[in-house]
Amino acid sequence: MLTQLGWRVEDMHDLRFDSGNHSTPADPHNARNCALVGNGCNLLANIVEAKMNEGRFPLILGGDHSIGIGSLAGILRARPDTGVIWVDAHADLNTPITSGSGNFHGMPLGLLMDHPDGVYDFSTLPGFDFLVDGPRIKPEQLVYVGLRDVDQPERVMIRNLNIKAYTMTDVDFLGIGQVMKQALEHLKGRPLHLSYDIDSVDPMLAPATGTKVRGGLTWREAHFVAEYVAQSGDLASAEIVELNPTLSDDDGANETVELGMQLITSFMGKSII
Repeated sequence: MLTQLGWRVEDMHDLRFDSGNHSTPADPHNARNCALVGNGCNLLANIVEAKMNEGRFPLILGGDHSIGIGSLAGILRARPDTGVIWVDAHADLNTPITSGSGNFHGMPLGLLMDHPDGVYDFSTLPGFDFLVDGPRIKPEQLVYVGLRDVDQPERVMIRNLNIKAYTMTDVDFLGIGQVMKQALEHLKGRPLHLSYDIDSVDPMLAPATGTKVRGGLTWREAHFVAEYVAQSGDLASAEIVELNPTLSDDDGANETVELGMQLITSFMGKSII
């Protein structure tokens, strides 16, 4: 399909996040599978950075949203001024200090955020030493779209850092067109990275995902987000995550996979006319 849209595709195949036969350090408190996630994200960051420096457009297919730690690190190394559109039901702004679960898929932005009170101490996380000296994302580089399940510490951080955030209430009130217009105006002049979590879509339409929350984007709203960013001409990288066919029955899995594939074609440039 991407070749039909005029893209030439270099398939990097699945990355091998191989733990080998070596023992891994014990997980620190509230940091599940720490070394495995960290080493995998390091590998991904290096590949994404290298491909961007070659002038390629990285399209990353997850995996849960913990891969955003690696993809975003590589993108920020190559283009530090990148604007990030985070389409998600969740803010993913926790760290092991604030997380209730210890799952890294809720931490990518929290770990990489340039916080005035200090950044996270990566020397305490096995596998994450590659992030000790950065990179970091500044609050003004980030826009959320579709939030509807946000932890209390994340709410405080969004407010204190004045992060631009559009919840589903904003989508209801403003309409998805105005939300995306304002989002791109906020990030104007930056290359854009679109991080698209399939759980931003209502689970009636995308049930094959791990952290379902009712009341999400409709089919057309989901596509409009992708289409609008593509039409800006500023999209430089993208990822789609949290699509797991094993988490639904066959019909639900097929519907979610089909939606994911269609969203990819939309943010790679497919339009109705």
